[in-house]
Amino acid sequence: MQRRITTYVYSNDPVLQAGVASQLGLRPEVIVVGEAALDTAEVAVVVADQLDDSVRRNLKALQRNGVPRTMLVLGVIDDAVVVAAAEAGVSGLVRRGEATADTLTRHIRKVADGCGVVPADLVGSLLGQVGRLQRQVLAPRGLHFSGLTEREIDVLRLVSEGYDTAAIAKQLCYSERTVKNVLHEVTTRLQLRNRSHAVAYALREGLI
Repeated sequence: MQRRITTYVYSNDPVLQAGVASQLGLRPEVIVVGEAALDTAEVAVVVADQLDDSVRRNLKALQRNGVPRTMLVLGVIDDAVVVAAAEAGVSGLVRRGEATADTLTRHIRKVADGCGVVPADLVGSLLGQVGRLQRQVLAPRGLHFSGLTEREIDVLRLVSEGYDTAAIAKQLCYSERTVKNVLHEVTTRLQLRNRSHAVAYALREGLI
């Protein structure tokens, strides 16, 4: 039997909030909780007409209160909204016109499991924007989306293979000081504890 996902529903419109909460409350896959139990929610569903400053503030408040994942149900979703929602830390986007109880429940489960949800017709444009960001902003600075440069990845790969500083310097034709500086830069910038932690990060990101 699948676990039930604790879900909090919020809208600036109390009638809309009550309607969505009532729909979801009938589903055996979901447990709808009120504000008093907000700290137990795995997913927060925010329902609004558009992603405006008020909705952004509500999203930040939910995240500050420890809700790990948020999902937006909006009247209008376009390319700009997808980017703005990603910047706001949203995990899922659903158009209100498509927000049946079945659809919401299915997407809540995906979001709770760590997956992202975006309307299918916007996936292509989202990938295009990601590609442009990589080409125009990150690549000229020698960076990947992971925040690591090619040189940093090369050094971490050799660390993961058991090479010490001197051996890494010899392999890559760097000075030992350069290797140490690279490792120091990575751990400082990404707030990692040491080189082992940096290797674990690179492995988790699939970079080495």
